[in-house]
Amino acid sequence: QNEKVLKGVVKQQEEKIFQLIDKSGEVSILKNEIFHLKRSLQHAETESKVLWEELRGKEPKVDTTHVQERLRQQQEVDKLRLMLLEKENERQMLSDK
Repeated sequence: QNEKVLKGVVKQQEEKIFQLIDKSGEVSILKNEIFHLKRSLQHAETESKVLWEELRGKEPKVDTTHVQERLRQQQEVDKLRLMLLEKENERQMLSDK
């Protein structure tokens, strides 16, 4: 009887360990994705800054309001894409569980 109880407890502990290992792997994957997203964001911000400086320096007659609006729209699209990725990751994590 005691042996059966111990085997059950050991089995539960093994399952918990495997769940922790799975979660640890998911955390590593998510941290890696965050790193790459931050890097991409920095790259995009740099490109935007350079583009803005070039437009302002070369053609003073350019409608800067239009350029600013276009950049704002692109930033909003990027935010929405990021939110979509986050929701897809959450959905995937929930379905994996």
